[in-house]
Amino acid sequence: MKVEHVLELPRSALDDECGRPIECVKRRLPTVAALVIAVASTIVLTLAGCASTEGISSQAAPLSATRAGLPESAAVPAVAPEWWRAFGDPALTALIERTLTDSPTLKAAQARLARASANVGAADAARQPQVNGGLDVTRQRFSANGLYPPPLAGSTQDTATLQATGSWDLDLFGRNRAVLDAAIGVERAAAADREAARVLLASNVARTYLQLARLIEQREVATRALAQRDELLGLIRQRVQAGIDTAVELRQGEALLPETRQQLEALDEQITLARHALAALSVQAPNALEALTPRLAALTMSDLPGALPADLLGRRADISAARWRIEAATRDVDAARAQFYPNINLSAFIGLSSIGLDRLLRSGSEQYGAGPAIHLPIFDAGRLRANLRGKASDLDLAIENYNGVVVDAVHDVADQLGSLQSLERQRREQNLAQTAAELSYDLATQRYRAGLGTYLTVLNAEAGVLAARRLSADLLARAFDTRVALIRALGGGYVAAPSDAPPPQRTALAAR
Repeated sequence: MKVEHVLELPRSALDDECGRPIECVKRRLPTVAALVIAVASTIVLTLAGCASTEGISSQAAPLSATRAGLPESAAVPAVAPEWWRAFGDPALTALIERTLTDSPTLKAAQARLARASANVGAADAARQPQVNGGLDVTRQRFSANGLYPPPLAGSTQDTATLQATGSWDLDLFGRNRAVLDAAIGVERAAAADREAARVLLASNVARTYLQLARLIEQREVATRALAQRDELLGLIRQRVQAGIDTAVELRQGEALLPETRQQLEALDEQITLARHALAALSVQAPNALEALTPRLAALTMSDLPGALPADLLGRRADISAARWRIEAATRDVDAARAQFYPNINLSAFIGLSSIGLDRLLRSGSEQYGAGPAIHLPIFDAGRLRANLRGKASDLDLAIENYNGVVVDAVHDVADQLGSLQSLERQRREQNLAQTAAELSYDLATQRYRAGLGTYLTVLNAEAGVLAARRLSADLLARAFDTRVALIRALGGGYVAAPSDAPPPQRTALAAR
C-alpha cells in the first residue's frame, strides 16, 4: 500500500453533517468562541472573589509645599541654563562645557536613560497583537502500536508544518497599560537624573575652579608676606649692626622666613591637587591644567534672590525624578492589582501540515483555528497579595524618598541664602577691618624705622595685616562658592520638557 492512502483516515461525525471537515470547522468557530467566552464569563463572576486585594494599600503621602516650608508665592527669577557664563570667565566656561561633553558620569546617565527607553518600547509592544511564523520539518518513525494504523504505523516518514500564529492580550483590566505607564515613569525619572547629574557636574567644576582661585589668592598673600618679612629682616640686621637691636630680634626675624616658606609649599600642594581635580572632572590628563591661574578679581559677582522660590519643587531635577518614581511605583501597584483579575488572550493560527514533504503544499494540507484563552487566579497561596503588598511598600518608599528630597532641597536653599546674606555683611566689616590693619602696619613700620617703636609692635601689626588679607580672600571665595551652591540648590537652570514634567502628585490614590 502506498503512503498516500494512509492519509485517508476514517472521517469523523462532522463529515456526516458537513460533508467536508474543514468547511464544518469554519462554520462552527464563531459559535464555539462565543460559547467559550460565555462559559468563561460565568466562571469569572463565580470565582472572582477567590483572590482579594482587600486591606492592601499605600500609607504614605507626599509632603506639601507649605508643610515643607515653601511660601505660597515668591517671585524669584529662574536660573539660566548656562548660568556659569554670568561669571564672565572664558576659562571657567570652557572647562564646564568640556566636562558636560566628555564626562563619563553624564554618559553613564545617558546610557541608563537609553535602557529605560528600551524598556518602554518593550512594555508598549506587549500591548499590541503578536504574529509569529515557523517551519518545522521532522524525520519521524511512527509507532506500530500507536494512534496511526498501517501502513503508516511502523514506518519512518517526514512530517512538516508551515504555520503562522497570532495572539493578542485584550488587557481588559489595564495590567499591560499600567506596566507601560510604570516604564514611562522610570524613563522620565532617568531623564531627570541625567539633568541632575549635569547640574551637579557643572557646579562641582565651578566650585573647584573657585577653590583653585582662592588658593592662588592665598599664595599671593603668603608671597607678599615672605617679601615683607625678608625686607624687615634686612632692616633688623642694619639695626643690630648699629647697636639699636639685639640678637633676640634678629633670631625672631630669621625664624619667620622658614615658616612662611612652609606655608607656600603647603599652598602649592593644594593648588596642584585642585588642578588635578579639575582635570579629572573635565576628562583631561592630570598635568593638563598646570598653567591655569584663575583670579577671583576677574569674576563677576551676579545678583541672586534673597528668598525661597515658591516653585522650587518644579525647578530641581532631583525632585522631578523622585516624583516620577512615585508615578512609576503607583503604576506598579495598578499592575499588581490587575493581576487579581482574569487575563483574556485571543490566539489564532493558520498554516499547512502534512506527513511527507511532497504533500505540504497540496490541497487539503491547510489547518487553522482561533479562540480565547482565559486565565483566572483562584488559589495561589497568597502570592498575588504578597506581590501587591510589596508594590504598595515600594510606593511608600518612593513617597518617603520624595519627601526626603524635598526637605533636603528646601533646607539646602535656606542654608545657602542664609550664608550668602551673612557673607555680604561679613565682607563689609572685613573691608573696614583690613583697611584699619593696613594703616596700623604702615604706622608701626614708620615708627620702627624712625626708632620710635619696637619690633614687637611691627610683628603684631604685620600679623594683623596678613590675617586680614587671608580672611578677605577667603570671604570673597566663599561668596562666589556660595553663589554656585545656591544656583545648584535652585535647580541649576533645569527646565523640564513638556513630556518630562511630572504629573500632579497622586500619592496612593490608585492604590486606594
